[in-house]
Amino acid sequence: MELRTLSYFVAVAEELNISKAAEKLKMSQPPLSLTIRNLEEELNTELFIRGKRQLAITESGELLYRRAKEILDLSGKAAEEIRSMKDGMTGTIALGLVEGMAPDFAGAWFAGFSREYPKARFRILDGNSDDLIEKLRSGIISLAVITAPYDSSLLNSFPVGIGDMYAMMSKDHPLADHAGESVTIKQLADQPLIVPSRRATIDMIIKWFREIKCEPNIVCEMDSYLDAAALAGRGMGISIFPQTSYIGNTSLVFKKIGGSGRNVDYLFVWRKGHPLPTIEEKFIDYVRQETQGQGKPG
Repeated sequence: MELRTLSYFVAVAEELNISKAAEKLKMSQPPLSLTIRNLEEELNTELFIRGKRQLAITESGELLYRRAKEILDLSGKAAEEIRSMKDGMTGTIALGLVEGMAPDFAGAWFAGFSREYPKARFRILDGNSDDLIEKLRSGIISLAVITAPYDSSLLNSFPVGIGDMYAMMSKDHPLADHAGESVTIKQLADQPLIVPSRRATIDMIIKWFREIKCEPNIVCEMDSYLDAAALAGRGMGISIFPQTSYIGNTSLVFKKIGGSGRNVDYLFVWRKGHPLPTIEEKFIDYVRQETQGQGKPG
């Protein structure tokens, strides 16, 4: 099986339509159909069930699709590694960052890594942890910093830091004048709350309130930390989000939520069984050394 044959097969498996696959490959339909039939003869198995308008992939076809993707990925990685050796380790690192302390952690990594590999470039996407995991699944990004929990059967990971959970409120809110830099869950009882939309985070917050035998008064769920801060500043409610250091809003007061377990764990993750470009593997090694060899940031 040649790499070109495998790339043709992958296109057909993804489109499940010869005409669309031929269009995608910028070739005519007859030679593509012939290539697939020759491949089936070579393997002595049926890879697709032909329907009137669409194909259906067989169990054998599914297996070949997974293996073909791995082979093509490895082939691309080998070519990129050779180019990187020649050009002095070039490439773009596609990294997702959850809001909170992740951008602060990553900023130090980028600066240090760029000193070692000045030709490296970064492409950053943000979102909540579930969004970033989906982007990892779909291949939009290769690496991410998320908050726990996560699916350990899907992702490789190592810890990179811990962040406290904070209550953001308008400076005119009665709790803003309370002495001290923290608030208790009891003080937040009955207050209208704006919380992250991630289900695992909502469940964590509910658990805190149930410890004092009450339910949180959640009035809004949202993804964006900045939007949640804006609503809190306007007096809609108190926003509960992970600590951050990159928002400057004079209409807000920040108070740490007191009590044990009022924090989130940050994890550096990437997909299991998915080959990465050499530059991204180097970045993983660099971050691991920085966070585990010298202590976690934060």
